[in-house]
Amino acid sequence: MSNWLRIGLIGLACLIGLAVLAAAVRSRRPLRSLLGSGLQGLCALGLVNFLGAFTNVAMGVGWLTAVTAAALGIPGVTALLLLNVIFSVT
Repeated sequence: MSNWLRIGLIGLACLIGLAVLAAAVRSRRPLRSLLGSGLQGLCALGLVNFLGAFTNVAMGVGWLTAVTAAALGIPGVTALLLLNVIFSVT
């Protein structure tokens, strides 16, 4: 991976993280909002992996998918699923 692509991806990740924090701060209970969203994302990731045996749509659970699910919640898991479907060339 080139350095420019790596810098761009790190910058994008920082912007997404700031957007998530800004949305949490605007709520009445920011810590509860962040923890709830992260827990929902991790549960959705676990459910996708459990149901992968029946639907043939499975994702490996690694540190990147777990962090994405915890940071972005259910929209993050949905984005991971879409990326998995788009880039899987079988």
